[in-house]
Amino acid sequence: MALQALQSSGVGLRKILSHFPEELSLAFAYGSGVYRQAGANSNQKDAMLDFVFTVDNPVAWHSKNLKKNWNHYSFLKVFGPKIITTVQNNYGAGVYYNTLIMCDGRLIKYGVISTSTLIEDLLNWNNLYIAGRLQKPVKIIAMSENVALRSALDKNLKSAVTAAFLMLPESFSEEDLFIEIAGLSYSGDFRMVVGEDKTKVLNIVKPNIAHFRELYGNILQENPQVVYKIQQGRLEASRNQ
Repeated sequence: MALQALQSSGVGLRKILSHFPEELSLAFAYGSGVYRQAGANSNQKDAMLDFVFTVDNPVAWHSKNLKKNWNHYSFLKVFGPKIITTVQNNYGAGVYYNTLIMCDGRLIKYGVISTSTLIEDLLNWNNLYIAGRLQKPVKIIAMSENVALRSALDKNLKSAVTAAFLMLPESFSEEDLFIEIAGLSYSGDFRMVVGEDKTKVLNIVKPNIAHFRELYGNILQENPQVVYKIQQGRLEASRNQ
C-alpha cells in the first residue's frame, strides 16, 4: 500500500510529538526541514520543522494542548478552545497554526485540522492545502486505524496521478510526472507569481525522486492507463486504452 512508504522511523520527530496530547488520528512532518530541497532551502539543519496534527475532536484536543503548551498560542488562547476551534474551522483551509515554537532545540510550527475536514479535502480537493502536502513525500509519525482516513489518503494519491496524466504526453519520465504532481497544489497560487521561488517545485522534486517513487510506485504499477518501465524510469500510455 502506498501509505506504508510514508511511515517515519525518526526518533527526533517522535520525541517532539511526545510534547503534545496523544489523541491524534494522523501526525506528519513535511517541508525542507524533513526532506532535502535544492536551492535556498537546502540547509535542513537550520530549517523550521513543519507538522500537521489531525484530530477527531479539535475542542478537546486544544483544551488539553492549552494546558500543556499555553505559550504556543496567540492572544486567542484567552478565549478558550471553543473559539480557537471556531477560527480553525471557519477561516482559511480549516487549519489552525501555532508557529515559531522552540521544541527540543528545534524551531517548529504545527497546524491542527479536524479528521473530517481533512478527509473531505483528500476526497474532494476543496482547497488542496493539506491534501496537496500529502501528495508529496511526508514523514508520517502517527496514524490511527481510521479506515475512512486511510482510504482517503490513498485516494488522494491516485487522484493526483490521474490529474497529472492529463497534463502529460503519451510518453514521459518519472521526473516529469512527479513535477506535475508536486505542482498541483501550487496551481493558481498567487505566491508562485509574486514572492515565492519560481523553481520551488523543481527544488522539491529533483533531490527526492526516490521518495516520490516510494510513494507512487505501487499505484503506477497497478494503473491500467500506463506501462511503467521502472528500470528506465519512464511511463507510456497503455495501448489497451
